[in-house]
Amino acid sequence: MTEPLEVSVVVPTLNERESIDLLAPRIADALRRYRYEVVVVDDDSNDGTGEAVRQIATKFPWRLYVRRGERGLASAVVLGMHNATGHVIVGIDADGSHPPELLPSLILPILSGSAEMTVASRHVPGGSAPGLDRTRRVVSWGATMLARPLTSVKDPMSGFFAVRRDVLDRAALEPVGYKIVLEILVKCRPTPTVEVPFVFAERTAGTSKLGSGEFGRYLRHVARLYAWSIAGRRRASTTR
Repeated sequence: MTEPLEVSVVVPTLNERESIDLLAPRIADALRRYRYEVVVVDDDSNDGTGEAVRQIATKFPWRLYVRRGERGLASAVVLGMHNATGHVIVGIDADGSHPPELLPSLILPILSGSAEMTVASRHVPGGSAPGLDRTRRVVSWGATMLARPLTSVKDPMSGFFAVRRDVLDRAALEPVGYKIVLEILVKCRPTPTVEVPFVFAERTAGTSKLGSGEFGRYLRHVARLYAWSIAGRRRASTTR
């Protein structure tokens, strides 16, 4: 009987052909002590990303799902999580800004039972974000301030995280835009959540996918989460 997987790494992609080949051996090296899989959800890239992943899958335990007619980083991660089989699910970007070498530090607290979720954080001692230009720093700061009443996690804007798979069963995840970590923190209430310091590096390839419309989508997402949180408190008060 095949032993269950310990880790599923979910990688959303859109035109990541240049960086995906670099990511595969780094993940393999970081997870060499674990039973793992990589689940790639590609938004119908036109640069050969899908074919690159198929080639990688001949050497490493990778799987590919291609979405057509749908876009969005967070929703791609949700699809990957639904198809993941590991006890711990990790979300990581494909562009090189999230160092795969940090994976064991994110996974171990969950496997040891000391955390339900871990977040790679730029805002705890040892963390930083040299890969963000000034504009993105300001946007990230503003987005974090808007989310502050919803969670005590210092870097809810991070896209690099790990979570115990059964925690995701606590609520339906319907993120708008790209902030899946905030969605999980608010709706699933993983306790405890541990922040692991990391350095957000410059991307190794590709361009940022945060267009002008993303902040508007983020505002809608935060508004929905505030409404969800308020409704939850009202439900709780009526059952006391």
